[in-house]
Amino acid sequence: MSAAPSFMRVRSTPHHESASTFSNRCGARWLALPLALVLSGCASLDFEATLARTNQDTASFTQSALALAQTPAQASARAQQATHLLAQPLQQSEAVQLALVNSPALQALLAQRWADAAVVAQTGRIAHPTLTLEQVSLGDELEIGRRLSFGLLDLITLPQRQARAARSLEAAQIQLSAEVVDQVTLVRQAWVRAVAAQQTLFYAQQVNTVALSSAELARRMQAAGNFNTLQRARQHAFYADASSQWALAQHSALAAREALVRALGLDDAQAAQLRLPERLPALPQAPRSPQEVGQTAQAQRLDVRMAQAALAEALQAQGLGDITSLTDIELGVRRDTVFDNAALTQGMRQGTEISFRLPLLDSGDLRRTALGAQTLAQAQRLQATLREASSGLRESYSAYRTAYDLARHYRDEVLPLRKTIADENLLRYNGMLIGVFELLADTKDQIATVQAAIAAEQQFWLADAALQAAQIGRPSTAALGALTTTRTGAGDAAH
Repeated sequence: MSAAPSFMRVRSTPHHESASTFSNRCGARWLALPLALVLSGCASLDFEATLARTNQDTASFTQSALALAQTPAQASARAQQATHLLAQPLQQSEAVQLALVNSPALQALLAQRWADAAVVAQTGRIAHPTLTLEQVSLGDELEIGRRLSFGLLDLITLPQRQARAARSLEAAQIQLSAEVVDQVTLVRQAWVRAVAAQQTLFYAQQVNTVALSSAELARRMQAAGNFNTLQRARQHAFYADASSQWALAQHSALAAREALVRALGLDDAQAAQLRLPERLPALPQAPRSPQEVGQTAQAQRLDVRMAQAALAEALQAQGLGDITSLTDIELGVRRDTVFDNAALTQGMRQGTEISFRLPLLDSGDLRRTALGAQTLAQAQRLQATLREASSGLRESYSAYRTAYDLARHYRDEVLPLRKTIADENLLRYNGMLIGVFELLADTKDQIATVQAAIAAEQQFWLADAALQAAQIGRPSTAALGALTTTRTGAGDAAH
């Protein structure tokens, strides 16, 4: 700390004692410096322990595989793991593993949080002492001064600052866990969308093939005089619409795949190796029960823990601010050598200095008010988080259960009925009771129903990923909001 004009200095310099006598008296004061240096070493950072705690908190998301590659050897080992995972069709769990070992964005996140944690830990250390050298000449007298000073208030408040730094590091670790959950949830949902889009593209191509056959048959029948212009135009319009839908499905499949490529952090060579399963996983035999979903203790949710850590940090900052907002104190030890060139003598002077800021123009009341208001805000945020936690989980479970029931309805009711209709129409066609155009129209409706079923399955797996995130305290509102849109689109396709 510098000696600003707002500081008052109190200097004590004995002139009539020997250097050895005065040094004994000052010995106790000098012991404060080594003590400060020892205490400053307590504010350290172990980022590996932070990652271990994050793996523990998010075990169902990371499978304890979250790590930061810091050496070329570690990076090479991760590249080999990525190659092994890409050697076969990528399932959802393997996609998460691939992102953990391969994504540069995730590695950048870990490195940035390491840097941020180091900055936070630094606040729990005492500042370096200041050594001041000065030379003063007055006539035949030359004085060389040496002054070693450090912040006495910094030393006094060191335990509080270390406790605040520890609270901040705990909050940073919880925030890291939340961000990792967000990244894994993003990968899970991107995988679902990519596989579903690939399935939808396959059936869109089938619809286009059926429409092309219908349009070509209508053209030939018109040429033979069996179809009029209106009948042929209707079939050609169906083909034109199917071609547009196929083109859109091609782009949607490509966009979904590229979104997954970005979430996984693949380079061009890895993206070329990426293979996905042909279809989404089968629905589970039974949905999760409300009791199973709600068994996670509310106190263990990440959002609640983040709010609790923020409140604890605010309380620690308020307690520290009550002290530091009033004044600042600096302790210095001086040792001056005086040369008298006229008398050819040399003398020593030693002493101590204490300087402190006078709270005359600013008493620090506004800073204390701000800290108190911040603490009150964090306390209210904690209450809001506690009240929102259960409600958000119930909403997420409702979306999950609705998506499951809808997908199961398509699987157990709609698709079997559509197959029965298709089989009966084929029998009627073989018996010459219906024509080929009626059979093609029924095939189109059947494919549209399958596409709606795929959309329902996709929404279930999106809701499943969102529910897992909501259980740990990171609700995914985007997936929940898409439920109505996807269901409406599926109904339109079936119609």
